[in-house]
Amino acid sequence: MADSMSDDTFHNDRPNAWGRWGPEDEAGAMNHIGPEQVKRAAGLVRTGEVVRLAQLLSHRTPVPRHRASLQHFMGRDGGDYAAGAKRPGGFQFAEDTVVMPLHIGTHIDALCHAWCDSRLFNNYREDSLRSTSGATRLGVEKMPPAVTRGVLLDVVAHRGRPLEAGEVISRADLEACLCASGLQLEPGDAVLLHTGWLATQGGVADVDFNTEPGIDHAAGLWLAQQDVALIGADNYAVEVLPFAPGTVFPVHQCVIRDFGIPLLEGLQLEPLVRTGRHEFLFVAAALPIVGATGSPLTPLAIL
Repeated sequence: MADSMSDDTFHNDRPNAWGRWGPEDEAGAMNHIGPEQVKRAAGLVRTGEVVRLAQLLSHRTPVPRHRASLQHFMGRDGGDYAAGAKRPGGFQFAEDTVVMPLHIGTHIDALCHAWCDSRLFNNYREDSLRSTSGATRLGVEKMPPAVTRGVLLDVVAHRGRPLEAGEVISRADLEACLCASGLQLEPGDAVLLHTGWLATQGGVADVDFNTEPGIDHAAGLWLAQQDVALIGADNYAVEVLPFAPGTVFPVHQCVIRDFGIPLLEGLQLEPLVRTGRHEFLFVAAALPIVGATGSPLTPLAIL
């Protein structure tokens, strides 16, 4: 096929998971989540408390300047009936329409979202992504639902304060957080990083998306090599901004393009942190929009 690994003229010489699940694979690291991971994660439920990890969505939800804000239109509401709309049998209803970017608020990056050197994950070519048809490969609809063990790495507790803009989270920081929690990463885990960044922004509309704390390339590569299925954080890029000199989105390139790991961005982690739990059942599913590069979603931590 023209957009698959049948074209062997390109070789990715960086550490990667290309071909690990076959030349036609489009699920990437989500393949690490199987029945055993689901059953093990379900066994972590103790109290039955469900914690929503998503931001509220509205026209006030901050977005980078190059993205449109959310627009919410009512198609039918109480005003229509007040103006004389018919009420057959006394029945009334309301309905509405939302127009928004798919990378807004708490969202997930599909594997077609970021690439480099004209190649996407698993050696799919960039011409598999067209403005007229969306992604014919690696679209968000190819992403299986995530039901797995969630692991919270509380970098705020490790540093003793919320992280500042541009502050790097290193591999050593991640290992220290794991040590403090008494946990070890396992294949298929969803790793959630608490930086405190989102909480310190206060939900204001003029958030500076060009400078925030996050992991560096070495930390991202280390997480990828632990065979985790998902990496998320309470910021908008997961990785540190600005980037290290001479690089551009190095973590996105490493984890999405090289290892097929989706990124969860804009998580609301403060409610989870307050529970004191670092290990839990994690559930999330993207909207299966065919050919989309990402999706808003509502991740859940079930305690």
